[in-house]
Amino acid sequence: MLKSLEHITGKVEINRDLIFLLVIGGLYSLGIFLSNTFVNIYLWKQSGDYITIAMYNLGIYLFQPIMFILAGRIAKKIDRVIVLRLGVIFLSLFFLSVLIIAEKASTYNFLLGSVLGIGYGFYWLAYNVLTFEITEPETRDFFNGFLGVLQSFGGMVGPVLAGFIIAKMTANVGYTTIFTISFILFICAVACSFALKRRQAEGDFHFKRIFIERHHNKNWRKILHAHVFQGLREGIFLFVISIWVFLVTKSEFSLGMFNLCLSGLSFVFYFIATKYIKPSLRKKAILLGGVILYFSIYIILFKISYVNLIIYAVVIGIAYPIINVPYASLTYDVIGKAWKAKDLRVEYIVVRELFVNIGRVASISIFLITVSLFPAEKIIPILLVVLGTGHLFIYFFVKDIYLGSLRKKEVPIKEQLTDEKNR
Repeated sequence: MLKSLEHITGKVEINRDLIFLLVIGGLYSLGIFLSNTFVNIYLWKQSGDYITIAMYNLGIYLFQPIMFILAGRIAKKIDRVIVLRLGVIFLSLFFLSVLIIAEKASTYNFLLGSVLGIGYGFYWLAYNVLTFEITEPETRDFFNGFLGVLQSFGGMVGPVLAGFIIAKMTANVGYTTIFTISFILFICAVACSFALKRRQAEGDFHFKRIFIERHHNKNWRKILHAHVFQGLREGIFLFVISIWVFLVTKSEFSLGMFNLCLSGLSFVFYFIATKYIKPSLRKKAILLGGVILYFSIYIILFKISYVNLIIYAVVIGIAYPIINVPYASLTYDVIGKAWKAKDLRVEYIVVRELFVNIGRVASISIFLITVSLFPAEKIIPILLVVLGTGHLFIYFFVKDIYLGSLRKKEVPIKEQLTDEKNR
């Protein structure tokens, strides 16, 4: 297998750890996209209540940054592979818990969200750091490109396959089936993690020092504030749109098709954005992507129909690559030029994740308060208009970031791929 891949990549030498890290990433993507897209719908069908769904998502985004901090400390003290294994184990436990609890899942919404948040935190911290350590400059393009293909495959095939399975089976048998498949996929990922070489940790964990570094580095401060506003939009969009698609169509398969349109367009435009958005165009692209994302809301605001939702999926499938590619690159450039980035890359990853989730938690908290005070059907459109400005505000923070001449960075942090494509 190694020789076959080396033949494809030319003279680039592919090592065993890189292959297994790709396999783990592929299993993760397929498992998450297959099932987690439908957990919100599963909970909705049991409760019919927005607050139940919001509390589930609040549990995810409260525990994810906490676990990032804990995982960062463990990664610096023990072993990155152990942290990755813990993440996949907790993700397995999440789907196992959903299977065991079954009809009472909505009762334990916050607990389930917390378990998933713990899994996300451990998994993504370890995967980001291992990507840096296992890949070399000459293998990085192959790794990121091949992982992107695997993630896109999971994003396109997973939801449609799950929607088809659920639609063809009676009662909750379909949900039980897809949750079981995801559980098996994560167990396979755990098994693959034992093939990775142990990576001894070194150095102390300086989380507090990098947290306060924003007082000394204005570029770091601005990019962190931008991530808070990114989280403000993602917080409620991650679950509201899925529920709207289901309410309009009453069909899990239609939700799967919505995700197929979104993932398919994103797949194509990520390639286009990567090729054509050069460093000199980054800020303009961020502004353009933010504007398109914001005004896409109005497609579904006044008339919610499945056709309008599909058009919305197409538009944001185009818009997200336009903003995410230059935004991620700019973030990495800021980190790459920051104080002791090479030695403290784990801490920079953790702090960035903390600020994204501050925005997400604030967004869901606002949602919970307002939905408790006002009718959901009236207040949710207003919240989408107000909190939907999040990605638009990113430009106003990054427009004044100046880095001087850029050289190759030592911090190739992979952007996380969520189950809802950030919506």
